[in-house]
Amino acid sequence: MFPLFRVVSTLFIGSLQCDRCPLEFWSNTNRTACDPRQLDFLSFNETLGIALTTAAVFGAKVTTVVFVVFISYRQTPVVRANNSELSFLLLVSLKLCFLCSLVFIGRPSVWSCRFQQAAFGISFVLCVSCLQIKTMVVLAAFRSTRPGAETFIKWFGPSQQRGSVCLLTCVQIIICTVWLSLSPPEPKRDLGFQGSKVTLQCAMASVVGFSLVLGYIGLLACTCLLLAFLARKLPDNFNEAKLITFSMLIFCAVWVAFVPAYISSPGKYSVAVEIFAILASSYGLLLCIFAPKCFIILLRPERNTKKHLMGR
Repeated sequence: MFPLFRVVSTLFIGSLQCDRCPLEFWSNTNRTACDPRQLDFLSFNETLGIALTTAAVFGAKVTTVVFVVFISYRQTPVVRANNSELSFLLLVSLKLCFLCSLVFIGRPSVWSCRFQQAAFGISFVLCVSCLQIKTMVVLAAFRSTRPGAETFIKWFGPSQQRGSVCLLTCVQIIICTVWLSLSPPEPKRDLGFQGSKVTLQCAMASVVGFSLVLGYIGLLACTCLLLAFLARKLPDNFNEAKLITFSMLIFCAVWVAFVPAYISSPGKYSVAVEIFAILASSYGLLLCIFAPKCFIILLRPERNTKKHLMGR
């Protein structure tokens, strides 16, 4: 007999009668009674949750170490030549990306369902915005050597850079605010045929809102990739564009693969897929952009000189 049914023995007739259990119940081992289904969600105590939590915490710690290294060597040419202020803001946003993945783990609640998507969307827009402005500054710096470039370069001063990052991030904040105000995701029990367990997950009441959040991130990422690709052949002292190009290729590849994987993953595994995409893209940005610089700062200090940078 199927576990969805309980078997009742009829003594007088000598036959068996099967009664369907309610949706939130499941037949016991002996098929004599209906027991409540267990709630199933991505927990901090299970193996998958522990692995994802470890990866997120480790990424946040590595980002903190890189931040300390950059603070300690902030007066050196490698740090100063690559727009140190945006680099610090980028490191902060990457740490937020790692930490926001932890909100997806644990029992879903009304506030966690709303906060996790907002934190994810805003953190990644802040991160990609920093990369986009850094790339535009690289292009502006190269054009500054041409005649009549004063008008062009004045739009890329420190205050303009901070304002551009804030403006791009505010657009995502508005999208998230409207989405979460009108039709926010809420915890919902999946009573489909999932065995003896009921999946508790954050259900998207509005697919349009989530699509707009992802679409805006994708738009900024594609724009940043295009700008970095155009700047990849500039002189070597502006070679951060090469690092940004490679990092954005990884970023875009991860999120393109995320969409079909997220749609096809059942229950709590869709949450695990989203966390994995967040961590994979965050690690890709951190390693591609900051690992070469930390290598020079810590292991090749003879290359961390103005003469070496200008002579390349």
